[in-house]
Amino acid sequence: MDSSVLFSDQLERGLAKIHLSATVFQQQQLVRYLVLFEKWNKAYNLSAIRDREEMVSRHLLDSLVVQPFVKGDRIIDVGTGGGLPGIPLAIMNPEKHYTLLDSNGKKTRFLFQVKTELALGNVQIANTRVENFKPTPLFDGVISRAFASIEDMIKGCEPLLSDNGRFWAMKGVYPETELSVLAKHYTVEASHSLDVPGCDGERHLLEISRARRPV
Repeated sequence: MDSSVLFSDQLERGLAKIHLSATVFQQQQLVRYLVLFEKWNKAYNLSAIRDREEMVSRHLLDSLVVQPFVKGDRIIDVGTGGGLPGIPLAIMNPEKHYTLLDSNGKKTRFLFQVKTELALGNVQIANTRVENFKPTPLFDGVISRAFASIEDMIKGCEPLLSDNGRFWAMKGVYPETELSVLAKHYTVEASHSLDVPGCDGERHLLEISRARRPV
């Protein structure tokens, strides 16, 4: 079966299971992204996942299931790799702005290709290390599934976040140990248990805020 047909069928079923509606155009864009991902993955090693059915669940649905919880108009996806979760979220939310940051040049070249071919005007690509990135204005939210620990994520990304912004950490099992070592001025506002069709194991999205900086 042609990959785009397989991806389209699986995506339609998966979106229904996570109760997320998408226009026909958005579904077409998501499928085009995954077709590009599969093509470039052979040379650029974007992901260890090669199975087509697993690609829909682990790449698209795992990214989109967080959409109802992530708020704000300016979001940065740090350590985005092949554009996850940033590209799927940008396709679904054209009115919001997404910056995709990664220090790997091969991966950001792929992202530039995706941005161009899908005409994603709401996406900015940043090929740099997070500590060297100085955005203006700052972001409403920082999201990532790439960091080894939430503490590392917050330390690395805190300068990117506006005063009222949020960290959105995508994790597997609930990270009790990681949260226990957070500084006291950080608060876990919510923990969302996620059910991703086709993915075994636990998935969580942690929403973390910080106390406002002194004036």
